[in-house]
Amino acid sequence: MITDARALETTYLPQDLEHRDGQISQLAAVLDPITNGHSSDHALIFGPSGSGKTTLAKYVVRKLRQESFGVRRAYWNCMSGSAKTDVLHGFAQDSGIGTHLSRDGTGAGRFIDEFRHTDDHIVAILDEVDVLEDETLLLGLGDLPNVTIIAITIDEDDFFANHQLNGRVKSRFSSAETLYLRKYTHIELVDILLARINAGLRPGVIAMDVIEYIADLAAGDAREAIKLLEKATRRVARTERSQIELEDIDAVHDEARRDLHQDHIDALGTHKRLLYDIVDSAGEIGVTELHATYEERASKPKTARTRRRYLSTLVEKYGILEAVGNGRGKTYYAPEP
Repeated sequence: MITDARALETTYLPQDLEHRDGQISQLAAVLDPITNGHSSDHALIFGPSGSGKTTLAKYVVRKLRQESFGVRRAYWNCMSGSAKTDVLHGFAQDSGIGTHLSRDGTGAGRFIDEFRHTDDHIVAILDEVDVLEDETLLLGLGDLPNVTIIAITIDEDDFFANHQLNGRVKSRFSSAETLYLRKYTHIELVDILLARINAGLRPGVIAMDVIEYIADLAAGDAREAIKLLEKATRRVARTERSQIELEDIDAVHDEARRDLHQDHIDALGTHKRLLYDIVDSAGEIGVTELHATYEERASKPKTARTRRRYLSTLVEKYGILEAVGNGRGKTYYAPEP
């Protein structure tokens, strides 16, 4: 029943990107000067979870690399590490430039020199940019003529209204090309699912009413829709049946949501994961005890300000943690997915 299992994964980059033609053209136009050996403007992509922000950026950069010589992609998600050296080491590994440099013991300037001296143009995709610890990194990289930054996050207002955001960074990126993505409609989600099904499953494996049902449950979130399809396919593949039915979707719904929840947890960098693990192990913990426990366990603790940003992101953006109360009376706990 499966012809290409990769097409059923949430991380799969499709050959065609459904219902984002306007944004594809907009971002491609921003990057077009690179094809002639020139610098290009930076770009910001905003939109809710599951709206295809990361996929859009990777798709357009892949197309650019197919059509042009001397272009490299560098991708990093700040949730996996938000210190300067985390980001730069991640960019080095993904782009293939400066891969010999270690993350520990290598200064930011050394990574930036490696990028500066390459003959290639680097398109640096920085996901979850709002949790970046030191936003001046955006200036250090963005000032290089051979580096174009595509910064991704959910909310434009949260990004620019952040009182901690460096003034020069605000000024520089307020003129960047801005793309806005909305949640997918029901019909658009159906089209996305059909494209994945055509790429990954044999004809006749899943009926249209089942596809419509998946789109209903996902409510505009492409990541959730694809995860439901993947989990249902896995369930049926373990049996002697050859068709995915409505009851298969119901059976895997909770598991799919748990998987997505766990994906967020697994992507956390060392310090964010430590904060999460402390809360999860305690069941419920007050803010003072949480910070004290973190400081005991972390070999090189982050500042209280940075920890507050991490916790805010885990609560408000991902729902991995929840909090009640205010100030010193605030309590954190890990909800069931």
